[in-house]
Amino acid sequence: REHPKEIPQPAPRRIFQERQRITSLPLYFQGYLSVRHSKCQEFRVYWTELRGTMLFLYDDKKAPTYSQKLDISTLTSATNVYPDENGSGQFILMLSNEEVELKANDCEHGKEWKGFILTVTKLSVPPDESLLPGQLTRMHEVLEKEKKRRIMLNNCSSASLNSKSPPSGTLTTMPACFYAVSWQEATEMLEKNPSCGNLILRPSSDSKNYAITIRHELDAQRLKHYKVMSTGTSYIVELERRVTLPSLQDVIDYFVTQTRGKLKPFVMQT
Repeated sequence: REHPKEIPQPAPRRIFQERQRITSLPLYFQGYLSVRHSKCQEFRVYWTELRGTMLFLYDDKKAPTYSQKLDISTLTSATNVYPDENGSGQFILMLSNEEVELKANDCEHGKEWKGFILTVTKLSVPPDESLLPGQLTRMHEVLEKEKKRRIMLNNCSSASLNSKSPPSGTLTTMPACFYAVSWQEATEMLEKNPSCGNLILRPSSDSKNYAITIRHELDAQRLKHYKVMSTGTSYIVELERRVTLPSLQDVIDYFVTQTRGKLKPFVMQT
């Protein structure tokens, strides 16, 4: 299959919000990419989103859920972008466990994709003289966002390492709405940034478990806090009846689902 010739347009807002909720990662770059894994013979075209250090591959530009995802955090190197027989820009990502071939519409788009991938995985904008000033500016903006995201993850890691309860396995899958803040700071964040969401996951005051702070918007704004206890293998939410869920992301999804989307994970806009 050849790449569609249309100019890539962002997904409708509803689909974008659903993808944001499912992936819990910030969107850095998007467009059509052909992908071939080392065990496959043919390329397959996907609408592709670079979120954090993950590539989410969608069968259709308007599909709310991805068909597969590719963790590029283990990238060791990438080849130069070279044209194939059809003029597409092709390059290979060397990951710790496999090699993945990628093809963009042309070499210019290929260099742009490679530039964004190297920016988020190596935490530096590549010194590619063929990149345009506007592309470099966007890469520097993405670099700052990814650095802030890593700091948040490190804060989360430090908070968890200071306690015995939360399992270390949660560190790499911490929801995007987690912030290492107190309940007072969470309250302030929700009140000052209503457009960013109304649900924050944070460490609890005992430093061993977690808590959720939400802002209800009924007749007047109301703030509530819920304790989330870690058992080491699951999480218990203290509601009218206890709810046990396998992961913190499932906890967030539970609140969103139960309120039919009225609660939205808080993600600070930068």
